[in-house]
Amino acid sequence: MKRILLMGNPNVGKSVFFNRLTGANVIESNYPGTTVDYTRGYMKLEGEDIELIDVPGAFSLEPKDKAEEVAVKMLEENPDSVVVCVLDASKLERGLYLALEIIERGYPVVIALNMWDDTMVKNIDVDVEKLKAIFGIPIVPTVAIAGEGLKELVSRIGDASSAKIEDIMGRVS
Repeated sequence: MKRILLMGNPNVGKSVFFNRLTGANVIESNYPGTTVDYTRGYMKLEGEDIELIDVPGAFSLEPKDKAEEVAVKMLEENPDSVVVCVLDASKLERGLYLALEIIERGYPVVIALNMWDDTMVKNIDVDVEKLKAIFGIPIVPTVAIAGEGLKELVSRIGDASSAKIEDIMGRVS
């Protein structure tokens, strides 16, 4: 069975994605590091059963707390998984660090730019097309709480690919 890891910083909406995609109910909280253990659920993708794992929030793969230790362990134990890296679109710098660490480890990645509506409210201009060109992987703006962008995100999971850090850095100008 294929496996997808939902990863990202604390409080970026990973559990909302999990709930919407699996129909499960995970208790969500606004306190950092609430999901210290991981949660498993299932969804169908193109007729195939997929295991979805809501990984605890982490800022880095160099663990500084229990949640980050669990996140690193989940990655190491699931080398054939696709990673949906959920980022807060209005605080990209925070999330991109973790995304680059995951990419550096060779995982196929799709990036969800969640809380996309916040970028409009805060008048933050995010050039999604430029990010796609730099990273060379699928990047989808989403508003998970409203269900926006989820269908496109799910449709792009099959396009998840591994990228090389050297290539990404070479495309940054």
